[in-house]
Amino acid sequence: MLQNDRLLRALLRQPVSQTPLWMMRQAGRYLPEYRAVRATVDGFMGLCKNPKLAAEVTLQPLARYNLDAAIIFSDILTIPDAMGLDLQFVQGEGPKIGLPVRTLDEAKALRIPEPEKDLHYVLEAIDRTKTGLANRVPLIGFCGSPWTVASYMVEGGSSKDFRHIKGLLYREPEALHLILDKLTQAITAHLNAQIQAGCDAVMVFDSWGGVLTTDAYHEFSLPYMKKIVDGLIKDKNGVRVPNVLFTKNGSEWIESIAQTGCDAVGCDWMMPMGTLRERVGDKVALQGNLDPSVLYGSPKTIEAEVQKILASYGHGSGHVFNLGHGIHQYIDPENVDVLVRAVHEFSRAYHQ
Repeated sequence: MLQNDRLLRALLRQPVSQTPLWMMRQAGRYLPEYRAVRATVDGFMGLCKNPKLAAEVTLQPLARYNLDAAIIFSDILTIPDAMGLDLQFVQGEGPKIGLPVRTLDEAKALRIPEPEKDLHYVLEAIDRTKTGLANRVPLIGFCGSPWTVASYMVEGGSSKDFRHIKGLLYREPEALHLILDKLTQAITAHLNAQIQAGCDAVMVFDSWGGVLTTDAYHEFSLPYMKKIVDGLIKDKNGVRVPNVLFTKNGSEWIESIAQTGCDAVGCDWMMPMGTLRERVGDKVALQGNLDPSVLYGSPKTIEAEVQKILASYGHGSGHVFNLGHGIHQYIDPENVDVLVRAVHEFSRAYHQ
């Protein structure tokens, strides 16, 4: 039994005493203790593939802050790595895929990984983290969305113009659909394995869905996320396992996202929470949506921005406070403490 289940209750729109809070990339480079651990391993994936250290850095922010959840330290590109696409993280350049997938034949050759075999290190890290958490707070598992993961696989790494994957989309959509279908199978299996390993909730990060047109989003991103939601384990040992879908720059499509059957929708900072709540009603919970750059501000500014978001969402449950995207590496860790305290303190009035 979890000592603090506010996150799970809020994701299911059940009453809570205060708004729960966690942060995207909360285990990361802004923390000196993370940088110290990162310096002991060879490369970013060396840390991801070391279950002992991955669990250690997952727990680091919980030792500093009164957060309402942990999120397992991993990466959305573990799946293409398990597919044998020669993933490397190049210093100063980010991820590189040595064997990009750009043709129908290459898509047909893709192997769907087996989580227990090919991604066992993630599952072991989850097991170790659950032991370390000792039922204090829930643990969140995650994967990238099929479209977002495919973007890296087709581009061969990060991209500013997405010319290879958008070219494939308009030139040979059959090949792209095959890639997305195989990724959907792989992601669903991996998320379910994470749930079986101990994760209490799961999230799908569609970081690049917002680069699509409305028609393309509804053909090449959203339907595949719906298939994932449909295929997820919903209950484990009689306890509901909530799921969250997040499309960066996807506020325009929030009604469509809410209709997938997901429990909650992650929101970036481009639209007020109150507006988003009005648009989805009581269909889903909402997660977000502080601009991460607010954390460069003074404590008073951070507190004021927190109060704006809480007031915008208004009274009642169904809100998980979070950043609109990942925390920046140059944020002062002390400002995160200001954020956590402010959310918990100021949110109580909205749950009376």
